[in-house]
Amino acid sequence: MRARLNPQSLPRLSEAVARPAYERGRVTPGIVHLGIGAFHRAHQAAVTDLAMAVSGDLSWGIVGVSLRSPDTRDALAPQHGLYTLALRDAGPDGQPREQLRVIGSLLEVLVAPENPGAVLERIAHPQIRIVSLTVTEKGYSLEPATGQLRWDDPDIRHDLAHPARPRSAIGMLARGLALRRERGLGPLTLLSCDNLHANGDTLRRLVLAYALLQDAGLAAWIDGNCTFPNSMVDRIVPRTREEDRARVSERLGVDDAWPVVGEPYLNWVIEDRFAAGRPAWDAAAGVSFVRRAAPYERLKLRMVNGPHSAFAYLGAMLGLRTNSEAAATPALRGYVDDMLRLEVAPTLRGMPQATLDEYRQRFLARVANPALPHLTQQIAMDGSQKVPQRLLAVIRDRLRRGEGFSRLALAVAAWLHYLRGRDEQGQAYAIQDPLAAALEELLARADAAAASASPGRAAHRRALVVAGYKPVFGKLAGQPAFVDALAEHLERLRTLGVLGTLAALERDAAEQPAPAD
Repeated sequence: MRARLNPQSLPRLSEAVARPAYERGRVTPGIVHLGIGAFHRAHQAAVTDLAMAVSGDLSWGIVGVSLRSPDTRDALAPQHGLYTLALRDAGPDGQPREQLRVIGSLLEVLVAPENPGAVLERIAHPQIRIVSLTVTEKGYSLEPATGQLRWDDPDIRHDLAHPARPRSAIGMLARGLALRRERGLGPLTLLSCDNLHANGDTLRRLVLAYALLQDAGLAAWIDGNCTFPNSMVDRIVPRTREEDRARVSERLGVDDAWPVVGEPYLNWVIEDRFAAGRPAWDAAAGVSFVRRAAPYERLKLRMVNGPHSAFAYLGAMLGLRTNSEAAATPALRGYVDDMLRLEVAPTLRGMPQATLDEYRQRFLARVANPALPHLTQQIAMDGSQKVPQRLLAVIRDRLRRGEGFSRLALAVAAWLHYLRGRDEQGQAYAIQDPLAAALEELLARADAAAASASPGRAAHRRALVVAGYKPVFGKLAGQPAFVDALAEHLERLRTLGVLGTLAALERDAAEQPAPAD
């Protein structure tokens, strides 16, 4: 039986394994991070580890917070927070390769449901200068179509009634900031690293709205003492599998209960608006501080996240397990390439065409990475929170300019068809979405409306009911061109399947008249 990864085992690791290049016993906490999942540990924690090594400033250790499960705490506590980051890609010969690095920036993990008071005390500790978040889109308790706080969210309702025992990320932040205010502590930076449009501005709006309902003075204090930089993070990080644990532990020579895997590529762009200092994150390749993150965020949401979702929904319905399998399917790859080139890229005005072409080609190569299987079902989760900003926002841009969006509409229809919960081989899968119950009822109403319509109007009636769901689609039901496109693709997916629908889309494109000179 192998020993467990821990500080004493570090000197015995192979020279091929990188490890913390600083005296870890001298690290003190400066960051509280909500949402201590694989994504954070593969980007922010890893970059913080490198920043401390390069700068010698060891005051930026991380206190991780799990908002739900104790699994990460239970795995990493015996390892004193140490874990391995495995970066995987294919070499020039096409064979998988892997770089291992032990990360030392994570000092402890708290489990919020077990002891919310401990989390609040950490946020309110004088040493803490940054509170960061990777809680996924659904963790912000917002309505996808409007970006406003959902006051009917069960966790928000609980937190308003029991502010000292918060469950939501927003309630936890507001209560922690209230304690800092009461104790006369200094300013704080709240840094969202999630895939949200204007994530810092969105977090600020939600926190202030929540605080204002409780205490106008607290809202004013937050507004005057806290900053909310926007940021964009781009790195593919699949869920860790049992075979990943076994492989990493074998290479280490000690057991790592919870390594993370990711691609070598990293692009993290952060607005340089910090209230009380920051780590030297830009010491890491791929990390930069900027005045405005909006252009980078827009580029990533549209040219990476949107096509990622399209691959996942269509691939999952074909019974494909990973997005790399989807990207290796010629019809799917060609469709996504055309969607990016013909419909998405033109909405990114001001970006040089050569930059967009390079970005598109790099994305397609990244998603096809054979060394990094990213599950279609993992990417397909929480579509109600992702589709509005990844796909519907682009469709609205195209509609405003009177431009076509058939390929984008197919990606939206693919999500709705995916919600049926069964692939084309008849295999059932669970739908994981915070609005799952409402979406199931919506699809049932859409089917009933189609059944009561004449055969020629059934598809249109189905699409009209679906597009009328305002929490996701906003006012798109009032756009006949969108409803028509959605109706056509939903009907084709039902009758032709994924590959038949893609073939029909190609025929449609071939029949379109060439643009005038």
